[in-house]
Amino acid sequence: MAETPKIELIGVKKRFGSKVVLDGVDLTLGKGESLVVIGGSGSGKSVAIKSVLGIVRPDEGRILVDGEDVTHVTGRKREAVLSKFGMLFQGAALFDSLPVWENVAFGLIQGRGMARAKARDIAMEKLAKVGLGPDVANLSPSELSGGMQKRVGLARAIAAEPEIIFFDEPTTGLDPIMADVINDLIETTVRDLGVSALSITHDMASARKISDRIAMLYKGKIIWAGPTKDIDSSGNAYVEQFIHGRAEGPIRMEVRS
Repeated sequence: MAETPKIELIGVKKRFGSKVVLDGVDLTLGKGESLVVIGGSGSGKSVAIKSVLGIVRPDEGRILVDGEDVTHVTGRKREAVLSKFGMLFQGAALFDSLPVWENVAFGLIQGRGMARAKARDIAMEKLAKVGLGPDVANLSPSELSGGMQKRVGLARAIAAEPEIIFFDEPTTGLDPIMADVINDLIETTVRDLGVSALSITHDMASARKISDRIAMLYKGKIIWAGPTKDIDSSGNAYVEQFIHGRAEGPIRMEVRS
């Protein structure tokens, strides 16, 4: 018997006014799998993740988490679903008014009502997992480099020991060396924790390194999906153009004059 996927999108559609953002998306994330969704800006990657989290409601289709239809759940049921997720946001999204340790522990203290002393201990443990020592704990996020902020964001994402982690453009704004450090960290964190990971990115070096499988979203549809090792022989002109960053090809950039 096949194992129940951690996340399944079935025929998900979403439009904003006249703009169709998701146009019948089918996507599956298996248990312990790392799936990366690639695609250009405006292809619907973020809206797909927001739909899973319930931030955006699909117009059509279904979203299942652990086999349970969560498309329209609200209130405590939605909170129970969200407790399964951790997230590393694109810009780290740290609270500059809070010290680093409290940023990591934010969900434990505010979301779960955990005592501050216990939450701080967990925060210190997670910071150590991402290679940050106790000397960083009381600093303000503004005192950290971009790479260190990403590490803090990752520590926060794993603080509550989620089953699924979303990575939203995890290497944006980082130099190539720091981006590779973050990719290594994501790869080892996902493997060591045994979590399922869904990432969205347009950085192909990152996509290749952190994924087991890659899916490409274009104009609201998944136009190719397969094992990472097969992407260079996809035979898909859209995928070929995207992964090699070519101006010429079937994907036309809209340039306003």
